[in-house]
Order: sequence, then C-alpha cells, then structure tokens
Amino acid sequence: MSVTSLRRAARESVSGLPREFWWLWTSTLVNRLGAFVATFMALYLTLDRGYSASYAGLVASLHGLGGVVSSLGGGVMADRLGRRPTLLVAQSATAGSVALLGFMTHPVAIAAVAFLVGMASNASRPAVQAMMADIVRPEDRVRAFSLNYWAINLGFAVSSMAAGFIAEFSYLAGFLIEAAMTLICAVVVFLKLPESRPAAGHGSEAPGADASVGLAAVLRDRRFMSVVGLSFLVALVFQQGSVGLPVAMGRAGFTPADYGVAVAVNGVLIVALQLPVTRLIEHRDPKRLLVVSSLLAGYGFGLTAFAGSVGVYALTVCVWTLGEMINAPTQTGLVVRLSPVHGRGRYQGVYSLSWSLAALVAPLMSGAVIDRLGAAWLWAMCAAVGTVAAVGYGALMRRLPEEGDTPPSPAAPAAPAASASPAASVAPAASAVSAASAAPAVSAGAGTHAG
Repeated sequence: MSVTSLRRAARESVSGLPREFWWLWTSTLVNRLGAFVATFMALYLTLDRGYSASYAGLVASLHGLGGVVSSLGGGVMADRLGRRPTLLVAQSATAGSVALLGFMTHPVAIAAVAFLVGMASNASRPAVQAMMADIVRPEDRVRAFSLNYWAINLGFAVSSMAAGFIAEFSYLAGFLIEAAMTLICAVVVFLKLPESRPAAGHGSEAPGADASVGLAAVLRDRRFMSVVGLSFLVALVFQQGSVGLPVAMGRAGFTPADYGVAVAVNGVLIVALQLPVTRLIEHRDPKRLLVVSSLLAGYGFGLTAFAGSVGVYALTVCVWTLGEMINAPTQTGLVVRLSPVHGRGRYQGVYSLSWSLAALVAPLMSGAVIDRLGAAWLWAMCAAVGTVAAVGYGALMRRLPEEGDTPPSPAAPAAPAASASPAASVAPAASAVSAASAAPAVSAGAGTHAG
C-alpha cells in the first residue's frame, strides 16, 4: 500500500465525526495515558509495602467489586443527572481517591480506598458510551467506538511502559500523576463538552412512552439481557489474557519477561491494526462479526494448550486479539441499537456490568481450574465457552433493528400495530436475539482494556 493510500485511509477513518466526539476522545486518551496504578498496584503492595500476594489479590478483588457496583450506578446517573455531570463527578472522585490511596498505609484503609477507586473509575464508562451514542450519527458509531477503543489501548500501552520507570523513582509519584491526569480529563469535560442527554420526547420511541427507563425495565428486556449474558461469557475468555495466561506460562517454566513479550503482541496489534480492521467491518453484519469474534477468542485461547515456546504463545495471542478487535466496536454499537434513547446510560451500565463481573469471576475460575485440573483444561474450557457464545449470538440475532432505528422503552405501552417501528414489531424471540449485537465495545476495554 502506498503512502498516499495510507494517508487517504487514515483521513477517511477520522473524517466526519463531530468536534465534541474528539474532545471526548482526547479525554479518554489522557485518562488512559495516566493509568499507572492498575499496572503497578500488585508490585506496590507486595514489594514496597511488604504485604502478601493473597492480600494484593484481595485488594484487586475489592477494586473490581467497586466497579461492579458503579456499573449500574453510573448508568442510572447518566440518564438521571446527565452525561456531563456524571463524568465530572466520576472523574473528580477518581482523582481524589487515587491520590488518597497513595497516602494510605493501614491494610484496611488501603482495601477500603481501593474499593472507592474502583467505584469512581468505573462510573464514567456508561456516561462516555452514552454520550458517544448521543453525538455521533448512527452510521458512524462503530467507527467512533473503534477510535475510542484504539485510544484506550494506545494510552494503556504507553502508560504500562511508563509505569515501570515511575515506580522505580516513586510509587507515590505514580498515584499523584494519575490523579492529576484524571483531573485534567474532568477539566476537558467541563470546558469543552456540552450536555448531550436527549430532551424528553426526543427520538423515535412509541407514542405515549415514558421518557424515563427504569433499571428494572432494562433487566426485564429479555433480548438485551441475553446479550449481556453472552457478553459475560466472551469477557470471561478475554480476561484469561491477564489472569490465566501468566499463571499457566509460569507453571510451564516461562519467566515474567516471556509473558510480557507474548502479551505485548496484543497491544501492538490493536494500536497498529484497529483502524484498518474497523474499515473492513464497519458496515458488515454484526451477527456474523460477533459469531466470528467469539470463535476467534475461544479457539485463540484454546490453541494455547499446544504452545511450547514464546513464539507460539505470541501466535495464539494474535488469534484472540483479532477477535477482540472485531468484538469491541461491534458489541458497543449493537448495545446502542438496542437501547431506547432515554435509557442509554442504564443499558450501557448493565452491559459494563458483564465485564466487571467477568473481571471478578475470571481469576477465581482460572486459579481453581489450573490448580485442580491443569492449564490444558482451562484452554479447553475457553474453546467451549467461545463456541457456546458464538452459537448464542447466531441464535439470538436472526432479526436486528436497522441502524438508526431506536427501540421503544421496554416499559412503554405497545404502539398500535399500524404505527409500530421496525424495532417495536420484532417478535419476542427475535428481540432477545438482537440485543446480543448491541453490547458495548469494551469494553471493555474488551478484555483487560475495555475502558
């Protein structure tokens, strides 16, 4: 490909998106560039503070539990208070709690503040995803979510490298720098981002629909919750890149540096290929994309059972990373398509919950399986779970609302048949299916970077 072609491709990847999106994107990038604490937290607790590995695991679990709680709370806040106030509160609270964590010395105080950090840092995710859906045209959403996911991983790659150098100088400096950069994000939101929450009556909801969508209504949305369940399965698989893979490689006699080389392929590929991959998948059938990404994830980790060298481990990372790059923007775009306008925050919050729960369950699952059955069984289970998720997506998504259609509120009364929107007229069984393609892109960070 010529330089001219590369420039044209890059220009087409970023053109046509509103200015507000780029300020939100900049805020995300700055936030991830300063994400040092998650990288060196275990080393800080064990090496600098002298606590046991078990205590470090407890703190990590409490941090994850905070994220589970705030996934729902952040979604409700985004719909009730607005996207902008939620971001300001969440980012300001994150800055304050991260700085406070750096000064804590008592084990109970460290654990408690780590829980608060998990709550505050995760509360902004539903608001970010909902704001992007508000300000970007439906036909550009997959591209926008992909660009945001790319920023998350670019920032994570840089911050991971910088974290080691900062930790050698001062762990406290890492806490304070992350707090400062998170505060900068809040300033960007305050100065540059207007509120984007749709006004009451905006959108294509059924006549007479209540503008508010309660959390109970989201949980009763069977097709959407089916998607959340499938997202949880896929997230369990992707989490093994940071929880199961290092343990398995260590048991096989590989060093931490070997693991670092193998898993670094994940970040390099995402930074280098996410935008070209997005151009290939942007207007393709989300059902096929989610089926393919689930299989790539499951069998990418499944192939790890046959790895005997760092090079082969790196090749397996390439396989599941491709699945991650396809899954992330596709799922997020699909969640938006299945969310009523006035419930986007809650829907994104429940979707984020699937990744937060996976982050809690995956370490327990991988440790128990490796200890009792061996690593080969863990990788076989990953292949099986990926297959189940692929079959589930294929079954659930036989019919999907057209891009740009907004589903009615699940709590709203049914519209007359003559005026029902395409999304409203989908049969219940097909409805459940369509939700699967609306899951957020990671997330999730998908995987560990699901942002």
